[in-house]
Formats: sequence, structure tokens, C-alpha cells
Amino acid sequence: MGFWDLLTGKKYPAKGVPRQPVSALRDSLLSINRDTAPYLVRDGALEGVDIVAEWKIVDAQWYEVFAKAGIERLFKVLMRFDETKAEVRAVDQEWSVEWRAGIPTMALTAQAFRGQTWEKSFGKEIGFREDGSFGVIYEYSFNHRRN
Repeated sequence: MGFWDLLTGKKYPAKGVPRQPVSALRDSLLSINRDTAPYLVRDGALEGVDIVAEWKIVDAQWYEVFAKAGIERLFKVLMRFDETKAEVRAVDQEWSVEWRAGIPTMALTAQAFRGQTWEKSFGKEIGFREDGSFGVIYEYSFNHRRN
């Protein structure tokens, strides 16, 4: 990896990792979705890209968790596949979140940023659950760094 690659965020696969067709990569990314995850990987046609990865902040199941965690910023990753160059190009969007009566209101931040960012955050809440038991109510870990 050269200096320019470091600045642009370009990463190379480990030696011996075979090149995958775009259809297989797309299917692999979409397959990481699950009901119990606070994120969603979806088709990006609305944004004019191939795939979008984002937090489920507007999902009724999750916005209370995000509100309790005091989340004020969200990231959305827009990905486009370039099969001829065997690349996935990604652009990050950062959104600010305001909470009004426990409901999220999102707005794109006034700052403009294009490229890759790095962030690591985590949180855990322990208390009494709805069934009366005591334990972990929610726990999250977010590592936005691309390895």
C-alpha cells in the first residue's frame, strides 16, 4: 500500500483471496441483514448506487434504543461496484439526529464530507427488563474503520 492509497482509503485483499463476481459480492453484503441487527444493508437504487448500509434509526424497534444511547450522529455508507477495476467504491454520509419526545428527526449535517471516516464507539445499558429480570438491556459496538 502506497501513500496515495492511505490517503484515499484504498484497501487490497489479502494474497490468495480470489476475485468475486459483483453478483456474489452483492449477495454476500445483503445476506448480513438480520432482524436483530440495528443496521440494514439494502439496494441503493434510490440513491443512484449499488448498495447502501445504514442504521435502522427510523425502525420503531430500534429508535428507542438509539435514543436511550444518546446517539447524535449516524453514518450511511453508499457503495458502487466497478467490476472492470474489481473495486467497491464507498462514500460516507454523516447525519445529525435530534430527538423530540423520543422520536428521531434527522438532518444532513451542515458540514460537507466526502470519502471515508473512522470512528469507534460502544455502549451498554444494564437494568430491569420488561419481564422483571435484571441484565443487559442493550449493547452495541460500532467500528467504522475499514480494515
